[in-house]
Amino acid sequence: MNRRIQLLSILFLGISPFAFSQIKEEKLILNKKREPEVKKIEKKKTSVETIKNYPPEEKSQNPVKYNITDVPAVSDFKTSTIQGEDVTPKFDATAQNNYFQFGMGNYGKILADANISTTLENKIEVGGDVHVLSTNGLKKDYAWDSKQNSATLGAFLNAYGEKGKFNANAEYGLNNYNYYGIYALEPASDVDLKQKVNQFKVNGYYDFYSNEILNDVRVKSSFLKDHFEAQENQASILANFSKHAVELGKSDVVLNADLGVGLETVKTDFAIRDRNSANFFNTSLSPKVTFAKGETYLMLGSSFNFLNAKNSNDLMAEEMKNNKTYWFPQAEFQLAASKEFKFYGGVDGGLKLNTYGDLLQDNPFILSDQMLRPTETKYHFYAGIRGDFDEMIKYDFSAGFGKMRDIMFFKANDLFSYDAQERSAYNFANTFSAIYDDGNVSDIKGSIQYFPLANLILDGEVLFRKYDLKNYEDIYNVPLLSASIGAKYTMLDKKLLLGFKGIFASDRTTNSYTLEAIQTTPNIIYQSTEDRNDKVGGYADLNLSAEYKIHKNFSIFALGNNLLSSKYQTYKGYKVLGAQILGGVKITF
Repeated sequence: MNRRIQLLSILFLGISPFAFSQIKEEKLILNKKREPEVKKIEKKKTSVETIKNYPPEEKSQNPVKYNITDVPAVSDFKTSTIQGEDVTPKFDATAQNNYFQFGMGNYGKILADANISTTLENKIEVGGDVHVLSTNGLKKDYAWDSKQNSATLGAFLNAYGEKGKFNANAEYGLNNYNYYGIYALEPASDVDLKQKVNQFKVNGYYDFYSNEILNDVRVKSSFLKDHFEAQENQASILANFSKHAVELGKSDVVLNADLGVGLETVKTDFAIRDRNSANFFNTSLSPKVTFAKGETYLMLGSSFNFLNAKNSNDLMAEEMKNNKTYWFPQAEFQLAASKEFKFYGGVDGGLKLNTYGDLLQDNPFILSDQMLRPTETKYHFYAGIRGDFDEMIKYDFSAGFGKMRDIMFFKANDLFSYDAQERSAYNFANTFSAIYDDGNVSDIKGSIQYFPLANLILDGEVLFRKYDLKNYEDIYNVPLLSASIGAKYTMLDKKLLLGFKGIFASDRTTNSYTLEAIQTTPNIIYQSTEDRNDKVGGYADLNLSAEYKIHKNFSIFALGNNLLSSKYQTYKGYKVLGAQILGGVKITF
């Protein structure tokens, strides 16, 4: 029976293992952390007690106890929005920290990827990471330039002390691309559409082995600059205080208390058009207590934000200031009837500072001049069920409803000038701006993982999200339904890894513009008309990949992306690459 399942699995998968990445006429995902997963030191914080499993050697005489934490069955593969996406083939079963890989494919696609790390005598681990990806774009679809190249360079340090673990990392990211999505007119082939974003990040993290009082401290900073002289500086510090495992009598109920204290500051200045400027300073306090008995628990808490916001631009007579205090509910319960059925529900809310860097990750084709406002989730109720059947099927399904203020989404920009003179890269109706509206949101989401064989993993997820806005009939550029399915299969004693990933999205509503030229004497008058109910079609995107280890230090890999060869659009005017094949070699040491 197992042999029959294996044969069917091979036929189903075809080829693919690693990152199912998809270099389309899209965005190279620079927000994906390039440090290898084994170097990541961030952990999910809840008020439920966790055991930290990395004490120094001199403290490890007693047997170490490990807890298995359920992680939602969610894939980190996402469609990208410009020309390239992170392509990182790697063996999940045998993590390799020192490697170099190189690959080439159609559309002029080139991938170069390297990682190196070592542990010094004083138990300090240091390493570096390099990732380069480029493509020539859609030369047959656009007369103008649509190529892109990007790179990330990173370095990290891990140090183990007597009381805790310290991590520091620095990363430089470059994304060099074009605003190629022109649909309202036909410019000259040599038009300059260049945009370039440079970002430098420095992060530090100290995690105490014990959850007594001070649990961990995180410091993050980011410095961004683009081709149009926009600048953004961001810094934050977060400290988590906790007291866990306080026994309440002889009831087997334990009390966990947590307090998060955070400071965040963001300053953004734009240099074109309206010259918007934003300055945020946010202080947050998040106290909560949890009563837990086994896997059943009740968490009660709150979140407080104290925001100082300043906005200005050339159109305002004076700077707009806003000092406001926010309160958000935080509560969750889980009733563990069994390992297979755990019912949960709760309410949460929060304040999100919308930064230029975040907006570029969601839509790299935005204009380098944005009015930035925070998004407030006043409350979000949710309920669901999750569980694990004999370590073969893991699932999580939930539904929710929330009320929000200043929901951020993207609106297409009109042409900023209507004459036939030379235009800037951003005024061909090919850019977007962030707009905001109040409203309600309803969501249904689910994820599932299935492990029919020791060497086969199947997964799927689906998200339905509907917005009911106050001023807009539809939210722009957000699909109502999105889903993905995936599979990973290893064979030949883990020498061959195969994989499949399919991603799907429904239609999206957007606004768009048409341009008409009216002949008058002696001039030509251009008239632009807005369509507020245009559609960007949905898509199905299938990806396969494979890697074969010829030698313990040498592998070959192949990727097949967007195999249906559908040049769908991510945003109006922005087509992705068609079917792509990339092959390469990987050397480990």
